[in-house]
Amino acid sequence: MNQKSIIPSVISLLIFISMNAYSQTKINHFAVYAKDLKESSKFYEEVVGLTTIEEPFKDGLHAWYDIGFGLSMHLIEREKPWKEPVIDKTNHLCFSVEDLDSFIEKLGRHNIPFEDAVDNKGKINIRPDGVRQIYIQDPNGYWIEINDEY
Repeated sequence: MNQKSIIPSVISLLIFISMNAYSQTKINHFAVYAKDLKESSKFYEEVVGLTTIEEPFKDGLHAWYDIGFGLSMHLIEREKPWKEPVIDKTNHLCFSVEDLDSFIEKLGRHNIPFEDAVDNKGKINIRPDGVRQIYIQDPNGYWIEINDEY
């Protein structure tokens, strides 16, 4: 193989490697099944503090929220009857806030209880890395971790 044929081969290989290095699968959004879209929307807007974004379906069964970094969360109410999901604290959403103490005060104003990772009501969990976290439930019973790893 001469030098003239090696250069295009090397360039092709570098292009192939660089294209594949950037074709990683990434998260786009996550969806939460809602029994009552209005009640769930109020919770995620007023308590969690999420900002609504344009909802393309415009069918009254969806609400979309900006969760940062170009990602979104979708609330979805199905037209079919509600099916109770299996809910466990191990499967949870997590949001980080700048000021956990202020967030806990907001929970009090909304009469929303919180607990630590091992079910101690009104307690804050401190992870080994110093991050403080609490757990709350949305109107559908889903667990949400709120931490101060902002």
